Amino acid sequence: MNTEGFDNQKYLSMQSEQILERMRQFGDKLYLEFGGKLFDDYHASRVLPGFAPDSKVNMLMEMKDRAEIIIVINAADIEKNKVRGDIGITYDLDVLRLIDAFRSIGLYVGSVVLTRYASQPSADAFANRLGALGVKTYRHYPIEGYPADIERIVSDEGYGRNEYIETTRPLVVITAPGPGSGKMATCMSQLYHEHKRGVRAGYAKFETFPIWNLPLNHPVNLAYEAATADLNDVNMIDPFHLDAYGVTTVNYNRDVEIFPVVRAIFERIYGQCPYKSPTDMGVNMAGNCISDDEVCRHAARLEIIRRYYHERCSCTKGLGSADSVNKIKLLLNQTGITAAERPVIAAAVAKAEKEGSPAAAIDLGDGRIATGKTSSLLGASSAALLNAIKMLGGIDDHVTLISPAVIEPVQRLKVDHMGNHNPRLHTDEVLIALSICAASEPIVAKAMEQLPRLRGLEAHSSVMLSSVDENVFRKLGMNLTCEPQYQTKKLYHA
Repeated sequence: MNTEGFDNQKYLSMQSEQILERMRQFGDKLYLEFGGKLFDDYHASRVLPGFAPDSKVNMLMEMKDRAEIIIVINAADIEKNKVRGDIGITYDLDVLRLIDAFRSIGLYVGSVVLTRYASQPSADAFANRLGALGVKTYRHYPIEGYPADIERIVSDEGYGRNEYIETTRPLVVITAPGPGSGKMATCMSQLYHEHKRGVRAGYAKFETFPIWNLPLNHPVNLAYEAATADLNDVNMIDPFHLDAYGVTTVNYNRDVEIFPVVRAIFERIYGQCPYKSPTDMGVNMAGNCISDDEVCRHAARLEIIRRYYHERCSCTKGLGSADSVNKIKLLLNQTGITAAERPVIAAAVAKAEKEGSPAAAIDLGDGRIATGKTSSLLGASSAALLNAIKMLGGIDDHVTLISPAVIEPVQRLKVDHMGNHNPRLHTDEVLIALSICAASEPIVAKAMEQLPRLRGLEAHSSVMLSSVDENVFRKLGMNLTCEPQYQTKKLYHA
C-alpha cells in the first residue's frame, strides 16, 4: 500500500497562487484568517499522509516582506489552562512559542489579541507578561446577541467596542494556537474599524478543514469533527453555496452561522458582498492535491480512533466531557470504524491481560508489533520502545541493550536522592542510558540508529502514561493512545 496520499509540492504551488490572486482582488489590505496551525500542523499530516507539518508557514515565507502576523487567543482558554493536545503545552505558552518561531525565520509578529476578554485574571496576567516582553496586546470583547444580532454586531456597541489593531503591511495573517480562538471575529472587527478610517480592506479564509470539495462523510472531514468535538463543530453542506451555484460543498457550522455578518459588513463597506457563500471566502486547495484517496481515507479513520481514546483519557483526568466522547463514538458508529483497524490496541491489551500488569505495544508498520511489560527495571512503555528498536534493527531479542550496571545507579539516584517511589526507568531515562551505552557498544549504537524509523508509528498503552513518557513518544513522532485508566488506584498521579 502506498504510504503517501497527498502531493505537498503541488499544494504549495497552488495554494500560493490562490492567496496572491485573493490579494489582488482587494485594495489596500487583506486580512487572511489562517485556520489550523501554521507551524506543526500534525493533524493535517496524519490525515493527509505526505502533507508537511510546516507547509503553510513555508508558503507564507514567500510573501514575508508583505505580511505581518497577529496571534489571537481566547481569554477563556487562558483562564482554564487549555492545552494543545499535539504538543502538550497550554495555549498561552504556545503563543510565546509561536512568536519565537515566527521571529526566528524572519516573519513579523505585529501583536497579540485577547478575544472574548472579560477581565479574566489569568488573561490580565498574560497581557502584563506580553507587555513586559515588548509585545503589543489588544482586547476584544464578547458581543451580546452574537452571531444573530447583526445590527448590534456591526455597530459601535459591537465591533466598535473592540480595540483597533494597528497594522503596517498589506497582508495581515490572523492565526491562533487552536480552534475557537476568535480569528474570524477579529478579522471582521478590523474590517469595521478600517472602513471607519477610510481604508479599503478585504477578508479571506485559509482553513484546511473541513475540505470543501470532499464529500460531507469523507473520513478526512469526519476526522476534523472528531478533532473539534469539544467545540461542538459540525460539518455541513454550505446552504449559501448550494443556493447560489447549485453545487454541493462542505463547510462547518460556525462559518455558516457567521456568513450573514460577513455579508452585512461587506455590504456596508462596498455596497455589495464579493462572496455569495462561506465556501467562496476560502482559498483552500488541499482537496485538489490528494493523490491517493484510499491512503487518506485509511489515515483519517485511524485518526478518529485516536481522537476517541484521547478524549476518553481527558475525561478520566477530569479535563474532557462525556458529550465530546459520545460525539466521537457516534462518528465511529456511523462509519463502522472499530478499534480493530488499529491492531496495536488489541496487542497492548492482550499483553497486559497475559502478564497481569501494565503493557504497551508499538506497531512497526510491516505487520510486526513490538510489546513490552512492566518489570522491576523498566516501565512497560520503556520496554516496548527498546523491543521496537531491536526488531527494527534486526537485533536478537535476547540481547540486553542496557546493562543492569547502568540502570541500577540511575534507580538508586531516583529513589535515594530524588525522592521517587517508583524505581523503574521512564522512556527519557532509558534513552539517555541507551545513548551512554552506545558510546562503547556497537550493537547499542545500531539500536539507536533505528530511532528515526519510529516516526509515524502507532503505539498504545494499557494504562495512561505519565506526562514524561507521553512527551517522549510525541517527540519521537509516534501516534500514542492509552486506555482510559490509571496504573494505580491512588488519587494523585504525577
